[in-house]
Amino acid sequence: MIQLLFLVVLAEAAVALLLMVKVGPLREAAMRGVEQAKQGKGPATVKTLACTLSVILMSSVASILKIQNRGLKLGTVSPMDQVLWRTHLLEASLIGFTLFLAFVIDRLHHYLRKLVTLRKAANTSREEVEKLQMENRSFHEKEEKSSGEIKKLQQEIAKLNESMKKLKSESEDHEKAALEAEAHVNALQKQSEELLLEYDRLLEDNQILQSQLHYKS
Repeated sequence: MIQLLFLVVLAEAAVALLLMVKVGPLREAAMRGVEQAKQGKGPATVKTLACTLSVILMSSVASILKIQNRGLKLGTVSPMDQVLWRTHLLEASLIGFTLFLAFVIDRLHHYLRKLVTLRKAANTSREEVEKLQMENRSFHEKEEKSSGEIKKLQQEIAKLNESMKKLKSESEDHEKAALEAEAHVNALQKQSEELLLEYDRLLEDNQILQSQLHYKS
């Protein structure tokens, strides 16, 4: 029994060490072994063994206490009782250490699975963050391109506004020149009318003078 417990303790210590320290692919092998032990009938078998070992542990502790009480009553312990006491103590220690290592292995496996899940989630989140960063960078590039096009359009609009102002100014100048030319034409027409009137008056005076000369002659 004690030799078997030693082998179990050594095996559990090796598994716990492989779970705690990553040595090549051995951790993955240990993880797969523990996972297989937790599948199917494995959990029921482990619980049965744990209960059996717990009963043996309590029996050994009870035997140790019984031997100690008998020694206290007798005032001395016989060599046989000493051998039994040491055997039960070693057995109880090995069983307790076996149960403790089983609990440690179970917790290490549980936390390593959580760690693997968290790493996968972290990798997924990192990929999503990188994707969002790329989308954000692309959006900024498009925004910069759009802002450049907007600035270009604004410059073209400003040039068009300047051209419109220049054309408006030229149109106003042309209108002023046209008004001045029209006024000048009106003035010339008025002056020509006055000259025609003066010409008609001179013709009349000339006719009067001619008629007077003809009368005198």
